[in-house]
Formats: sequence, C-alpha cells, structure tokens
Amino acid sequence: MEPKFSQMPMAELQQLIADLKVKAQKAEQMGMVNEFAVYERRMLMAQAYLLDPSDFKPGERYEMKDAPDEYFDIDYMNGVFAWGYRNDVPELEGVPISVFGDRRTKTL
Repeated sequence: MEPKFSQMPMAELQQLIADLKVKAQKAEQMGMVNEFAVYERRMLMAQAYLLDPSDFKPGERYEMKDAPDEYFDIDYMNGVFAWGYRNDVPELEGVPISVFGDRRTKTL
C-alpha cells in the first residue's frame, strides 16, 4: 500500500508525479479516458502537497489553471484544500490548491 501524500518526502512526491504523468500519457494514447482522468486527479492531489497552503488566504480570488476564464474565491482553508465558490456559484466546493493559477483582484 502506498503511503499518504502528506507523509511522502518532496523527492518522492516529485517522482510519483512524473510516474503518474507517464501513465496518464499512455492511457490517453490508448483512449482510456477514465483511467487518464484518475491519473490526472492523482497528479493534482500530489502536486498540492508540494505547495505551501499558507500562501493561499481566505478572501482571495484565484484563476483556475485549466480554465483561465474561471475563478475561485477562497472562503477557508483545510490543509491543501481550499473551500469556497467558483464563479460566484452559491455552492460551496473544495479543491486542491494545485488547481490555482494566478491570484486575481476581486471586482465588485
């Protein structure tokens, strides 16, 4: 059984991410969409543990890496997860901090 991401040293996380990237590319080439999605999600989770959660503050707005037209307003942090609202949709959502791109200025 693989150790938890939170218990892995940085070098081991980086190697795991590289391995998952190779597996994801192979799955994509073989047309295995579901398997590809699982590897992508695991990579995002592992990448979150390489970031410092204290760099992300409640009340800030971030663009989403894969969708620069979308943004996320952080309501609160819980470990490497940010909880808040995407594009002002009133449904609370939790996402790993690795999905964030640049910080954006909130416009009212």
